Amino acid sequence: MATSNPPKPPRTSLRFAVPPTLADVQLRSAALQAYLSEAIGKPAEVVVPASYESLAKDLLAGKVDAAWAPPFVCARIEAMGVRVLVRGVRNGASTYRAALVCRSDANVTKDTLQGTSAAWSDRDSVGGYLLPMAWLREQGHDPAKLFFKQDFVGSYKAALEQVAKGVVDVTSLFAPSKASGGESTGINEVWPGQEQAFRVLAYTEESPNDGVAVAMSMSGQLVTDLEKALLAMKDSAAGGQVLKDMFHAERFEPAPRMGYRALYRVALASL
Repeated sequence: MATSNPPKPPRTSLRFAVPPTLADVQLRSAALQAYLSEAIGKPAEVVVPASYESLAKDLLAGKVDAAWAPPFVCARIEAMGVRVLVRGVRNGASTYRAALVCRSDANVTKDTLQGTSAAWSDRDSVGGYLLPMAWLREQGHDPAKLFFKQDFVGSYKAALEQVAKGVVDVTSLFAPSKASGGESTGINEVWPGQEQAFRVLAYTEESPNDGVAVAMSMSGQLVTDLEKALLAMKDSAAGGQVLKDMFHAERFEPAPRMGYRALYRVALASL
């Protein structure tokens, strides 16, 4: 008589996913893991999926309990019933934009992009791909015809390195909202000390900041505990350092329900 396999025991730890596009993510994960373990009173494990797509699939399948996700991933999974719990606040703002950049000594302008090449972080990255794609189409360009080559290299830093080495001409990364950051970019956060090596060609429209989404299989009490832990992160030295190093944020705020739906227009414009 065949016997069925016994059910797997429920996980006793919180599994929290962060995207691979973050700089030095493996080195920074230990501090986040320690903070969450203490704050929620149970072991926490920080995992790094191979891509944004893998991160979304793992969250939808319940392989991870929560994830720090870029806005387009938040928009996609929110439409499938996943709750975005909190979103990051940077420089006092809950929105950001993208900056299209080249080498500071390059003979490139926003009007002479025809025939150039580009490196992007990830197809689902809002700052690293979707916003610049939408901006280019608004300028009347077809990116497939504009660039002679486009590569996806996995992270903002890797894309910047491709530009710095002259392998490609342009890339894009996140930048503060116009109201909070003026004409600055996130280059020094991604690659400290290298901002002067690059020049901004254009800024895009703005998008909601990244958010923390929770799996539908996560228990209500754990959701409550995690939300409290994330909102309180700014109130301790250890938490504040994690906010700065891992999330590039000064605090979290509760995310409005379906707050990422406006990104569907950006996504469609990028196709």
